[in-house]
Amino acid sequence: MNDEAKIKARFLRMAVINGGCLAVAIAAVAGAFVTGQDWLFAIFGLALAAGFAAQIGFIAAFRRAKEGV
Repeated sequence: MNDEAKIKARFLRMAVINGGCLAVAIAAVAGAFVTGQDWLFAIFGLALAAGFAAQIGFIAAFRRAKEGV
């Protein structure tokens, strides 16, 4: 697998993780407002943090791949 294919695979993985985190975050906020369960805001925060972590991991891997060039 060449470098470009690896970067595309990493990007796809990051995009899927971010999509899942977005769905969880939206469901948590909607559930918190509809049911009044305040603990769902913690789930929202965790989903947000996981999405950012996926993006940071992608950027770090991208930088590592470019250092070898």
